[in-house]
Formats: sequence, C-alpha cells, structure tokens
Amino acid sequence: MRGWHHARVPVPRPIAQAQQSAYLAGVEETGMAETHLNFKEMCARFDVTPRTLRYYEYIELLAPQKDGRARLYGPREVARMTLILRGRRFGFGLEEIRQWLEIYQKNGTAAQLAAFVAMADRQMAEIDRQSAELAAARADLEALRAETLRELAAISATES
Repeated sequence: MRGWHHARVPVPRPIAQAQQSAYLAGVEETGMAETHLNFKEMCARFDVTPRTLRYYEYIELLAPQKDGRARLYGPREVARMTLILRGRRFGFGLEEIRQWLEIYQKNGTAAQLAAFVAMADRQMAEIDRQSAELAAARADLEALRAETLRELAAISATES
C-alpha cells in the first residue's frame, strides 16, 4: 500500500513559476472556473491515498471548504496540491513546503521567489551529494562484479 510520501507526481514546472500561475493553470487545464472537486475526485486527480489527503489537511497544507461532512476543493487547493507534490518530488520536506506556501501568502512573490531559490540551492547540493554517493556505490559494485567474474573464470578453468 502506498504511503503519503509515494504519490505519483505530474511532470513538474519550476515551483516558483507554478505558484505564480497555479490558479490560472488549475482553471485552464481543468476547465473548472467555479467547479470544486470532492474528496474522492481530489484523490483520483492527484493519485494520492485518502490518508495522504487527510494528512495534508491535518498539517494545514490544504484547507478545503466544508459542506456538512463533505470536503470541497477549489482551484486554490488544486494549485496548492500541485505545488506540494512537486515539492515532494524535488525532495523538499512537508514543513519546508508549508513554510514556503505561507511566505507566499504573507510576503508576496519576491519573498517567495527568494525563499525558493535558497531552498532549491540547498536541495540541489543534497542531490549532488546523493549522486556522488550513488556513483561511488556503483563503482564499488562494478569492481566487485569484475572481481567475481575473474574468480568465476578461474574456477571454470580449473574444473575443465
């Protein structure tokens, strides 16, 4: 079963660009100028589990409108969910994403873009570190494989 951190994410645009055009993108791409998605539709649209969606509400990343027990997700929530999943795909933590979304609400676009640049720089450095670790692990595995092939060839030669 998929956990909240295993959501499949659409091909990303840069987060800063996405935030600026998120409302329009949500409206234009879906044709939902005044349409709201229900809970099930929101899960299906973003390929996330109900648990994931409830968790994002619990930690206040999303705030759907409530109509009795029904949750209704408008263009703002659709745009925020897109940004959340893109941020997760890039390796950002949910707390970083939450803080970044709050900056946009409180300080406007310039502060949001500056915060994103700092976050992106940190994340790219982490990705570079992980990439170097993977390259080293691959090189070690390749060397071990070559050594094993030599041993296998030696064993085969003595058995023949």
